[in-house]
Amino acid sequence: MPAEPFKTARQKGRLAPLKLEHAVLRTTQIQPMVDWYLKVLEAEISFASPTIAFLNYDEQNHRIAFVNRPGTVPRPPNSAGLDHLAFTYADLGELLTTYERLKAAGIAPNRATNHGSSTSLYYTDPDGNQIELKVDNFNSVEQQHAWMKSAEFARNPAGTPIDPDDFVARFRAGASAEELTGFH
Repeated sequence: MPAEPFKTARQKGRLAPLKLEHAVLRTTQIQPMVDWYLKVLEAEISFASPTIAFLNYDEQNHRIAFVNRPGTVPRPPNSAGLDHLAFTYADLGELLTTYERLKAAGIAPNRATNHGSSTSLYYTDPDGNQIELKVDNFNSVEQQHAWMKSAEFARNPAGTPIDPDDFVARFRAGASAEELTGFH
């Protein structure tokens, strides 16, 4: 029996937002944060001053921004708050090429995981915030949502660690995304 077509909250009659527009991170070190995100996301500066900066990497005028408000202090490690921001790539080839580019620049992930629904690389920015660079492992939103409701996902919602260097070597040797991730 085929999966039911995925319906958004709006299609179900709820007046939900259209999309998550942007994120703004408070920081005490604007320039190191801007430099890091420019490199990691291959972003561009929309506007920057000593106290605020806006970056874009798509059609939006900014997707991520940084602000240094008076009285801002560094966040204590392991404090409550946002765990990470995630950025999705078109396919596994793009994600692995980004991994290689960042590794060559001295930026390595602190963990790499096959979550089933996605393959993800997690990095730490200069303020200690986590960002996830990821690719979806399934070809449809119906498959993504079915996975999240599966017993297999419930048994291991955190996913399985992967070795990104092994993924790169196997991918460059001709292994498909499906072979590497076990999904599609």
